[in-house]
Amino acid sequence: MVEEKEDLKRVERLVQARDRIVKEMGKVIVGQDQVIEELLIALLAGGHCLLIGVPGLAKTLMISTLSRILDLKFQRIQFTPDLMPSDITGTEIIEEDKASGRRDFKFVKGPIFANIILADEINRTPPKTQAALLQAMQEHEVTAAGTTYKLEEPFYVLATQNPIEQEGTYPLPEAQLDRFMFNIYVNYPSDQEENTIVKTTTSAYSQELSQVMRAEEIVGLQSLVRRVPASDHVISYAVRLARKTRPVEDEVPDFIKNWVSWGASPRASQYMILGAKTRAVLGGRYSPSCEDIRAVAKPVLRHRIVTSFTAEADGVNTDQIVDKLLQVVGE
Repeated sequence: MVEEKEDLKRVERLVQARDRIVKEMGKVIVGQDQVIEELLIALLAGGHCLLIGVPGLAKTLMISTLSRILDLKFQRIQFTPDLMPSDITGTEIIEEDKASGRRDFKFVKGPIFANIILADEINRTPPKTQAALLQAMQEHEVTAAGTTYKLEEPFYVLATQNPIEQEGTYPLPEAQLDRFMFNIYVNYPSDQEENTIVKTTTSAYSQELSQVMRAEEIVGLQSLVRRVPASDHVISYAVRLARKTRPVEDEVPDFIKNWVSWGASPRASQYMILGAKTRAVLGGRYSPSCEDIRAVAKPVLRHRIVTSFTAEADGVNTDQIVDKLLQVVGE
């Protein structure tokens, strides 16, 4: 009972902190409110994000700004065809002890040893290098020369992909895409937002950012999200949504059988519940509702549904399939 009261106080403090984070982000980032909310949900749920957007939409600036506000160590890795796994995880070098003249191997940590990792254009590097990052995402550790190194917590990976250039790229396999909690679309700003962006970025305008949280607080809040209770009704709704994406299941809608080759794995149900719990807590509520499930369904499901040739012929994408699914699957 005492612990529950403490958790409720933490929820109240988190709501205040969320408002401050959004306010601080607004000093640098114009618009993109939904993207910022989804980034915060994934961070506090302990998940990772895949950001899809054309160049010039401030994806890097958004993530580096978030790391400054939360006082987290930030590293940006530019993925290129010649990038090696050791360029990400680190490498061993021979070091000589000046006093004794003895030579030993020393592990030099790579950029993966940070709190927030921006994997820029992850699909531009071969699968072997992609796998080095994805192993760290899953295990939160790196193994080099038989020694395992734990990564600092919180550990948050944001990978970007450019949707318009596919030549010379290595698309992430479905099994690796499944490790990302959210697939977030970063859209163009509105007319008014773009006017504001151009006005502020072409002047001497600058803003000082204030720190809102620290790493230890975020780890504590990630633990708090796990303790948030979800009703059987809400869990059942998330599971039904995930199961209805699979054309092999019984009683799935006809449009799923026509447009979907492969549906979402059970990981989708888990992430919808975790995302709903986090969204509820960020809204000052200590229990998620079906509305929270619907709010996170699209970023959770859009990269877990593999469309068929029929869907491509009909010009149907995964967002449209999820929208239609939310209409037919009742609470």
